[in-house]
Amino acid sequence: MKSLANLQQEAMEEYLTFLRFQSVSTDLQYKDQVLACAKWLSEYLKNLGFHVEQWETSGHPTIFASHLEAGPDKPTLLMYNHYDVQPVEPLNEWVSPPFEPTIRDGEVYARGAEDNKGQCFYVLQALKTLLKRDGRFPINIKLCIEGEEECGSVGLSKLLQQPKRREQLKADYLAIVDMGIHDAKSPAVTLGVRGIVTMEVQVQGSKGDLHSGSHGGIVYNPLHALVEILAKLRDSNGKIAVPGFYDGIVPLTDEEKAAFELSFDHPRYEMMFGATPSGGEKGLQPFERAWLRPTIEINGITGGYGGPGFKTVIPAKAMAKVSCRLVPDQDPERVGQLVASFIEKSAPEGIRVAVKILEGKGRAIRANPSSRLVSAFAQAYEELFQKPCKRIMDGGSIPIVTELAKACGGEVVLMGFGLPDDQIHAPNEHFGIDRIEKGCFVIARTIELLANV
Repeated sequence: MKSLANLQQEAMEEYLTFLRFQSVSTDLQYKDQVLACAKWLSEYLKNLGFHVEQWETSGHPTIFASHLEAGPDKPTLLMYNHYDVQPVEPLNEWVSPPFEPTIRDGEVYARGAEDNKGQCFYVLQALKTLLKRDGRFPINIKLCIEGEEECGSVGLSKLLQQPKRREQLKADYLAIVDMGIHDAKSPAVTLGVRGIVTMEVQVQGSKGDLHSGSHGGIVYNPLHALVEILAKLRDSNGKIAVPGFYDGIVPLTDEEKAAFELSFDHPRYEMMFGATPSGGEKGLQPFERAWLRPTIEINGITGGYGGPGFKTVIPAKAMAKVSCRLVPDQDPERVGQLVASFIEKSAPEGIRVAVKILEGKGRAIRANPSSRLVSAFAQAYEELFQKPCKRIMDGGSIPIVTELAKACGGEVVLMGFGLPDDQIHAPNEHFGIDRIEKGCFVIARTIELLANV
C-alpha cells in the first residue's frame, strides 16, 4: 500500500486547510464558516470521483457521498464522520490560535484536530490512496459526514425519518469513525457507546433576589433546595434512586463481559487526569461502571452571586444541568420523564421546580464482538501494531449512531485513533501526524479485507 508519507506535503496542506474552517455548529455567527467547510468537503469528494449530495437540514447540511462502481455483487461499507467542531472558549488558555493549526512535536494543535476533522481526514486519505494505487475500490463505499454532531444531530435525525434517505444509506457495514484507543501502543475497536438524555432543572422561590439577613430563615433558599433535590438522585452506594430507572436492563453474563477488555490502570488514570476513579456504583470496576452501567451526572449548577467579593443574597432562582448515560434496553424518552418527575416531586414547600428535557436524546448501541466487520477492523489493527486488538466500549454517547445503524441495516463498529489526552472539547486540542497515517492504513486495509469476506 502506498504510504501516506509519500503524500505527506500534499496531505498536510489539505489537513491544515480543513482545520482552518471555523465550523462551530452551536453558534450561528459561524454559519458561513460551517457552510464553507461543507462546500470544501463536497468538492474534495467530487474530485475523488464520488457522487456527492448535500442534504439540507433545519440546521447545517449533511454530506452524503457514494462510490458504487464495485457493483451489486460486492458489499457496501458506510462510514460516518462529522465536520463540525466544539466552541473554542476559553480563548486565553490556547497556546496558539484554535483555527490557525500549529505543529509542535509531531502533533497538530487546532480545534477539531482530532474531533472529528483529523479522523475524517484519514478516511479521506485512505480513499484517495486506494484510488491512486488501484483506480477503483474493491467494495462499494458510502460516506455520511454531518455538520451538527456537536449540537445533537437534530438535522440528520430528521433526515433519517425519510424513506428516501434511509434507502440511500443502506449498507452491509457501518463504521463510526469518531472514537479512540486507550494508549498509542494498544490497538482496540469500540463495540458500543451509551445512550443519553439531558435536561435543565429550574428552581424558583421568590419574585426577585432577597437580602439574606432580612429573609434568611423565613424563605426556602432555592440553592439549598436544588442541592437537596439533586442529592436524592443517588443513594450512599452510588445507585440511582429514581424509581423505575433500572427497569428492563438485562445484565451481561460473565461470559459476555469477558469479550470486553475491562482492565483499568488506576495510577495512569490518576496521573493523566488528577482524579480518583471512585465515582458511580460501589462494588464494580471503573470500566464496568463507565461502559456497562447507566449513570446520572450533574453537569452544572448556577444561581446567586459568584463574582468578586461577597453579596449576601438569597437568589430567586437556581438552575442545574443534568445528564443520564444509558445502556441498551433503556428508552431515553422514558428515563428522561422518570427523572424529571422524580425531581419535580422532590420540591420542598415554597419552591417551584420545572424540568425541561432537551433535544439530542439517543439510545445506547452495542455491537457483536465477533462480527465480520469487527473482525476485519481488528485484523487491520493487528497488522499495523503487531499485537492483539482489544475489544473495548466507550462511556460517551453519539446520539445519532443508533438511528444511523437502524437506517443502514448492517453490522456496526466504532473505531478511531483518538487518545485520552488529545484535549478534545478543551483548549489545545491536538492530534498526531503519525495517527493520520495509521488511520489511513487501517481504513484502507479494512476495505481490502471486507472485499475478501
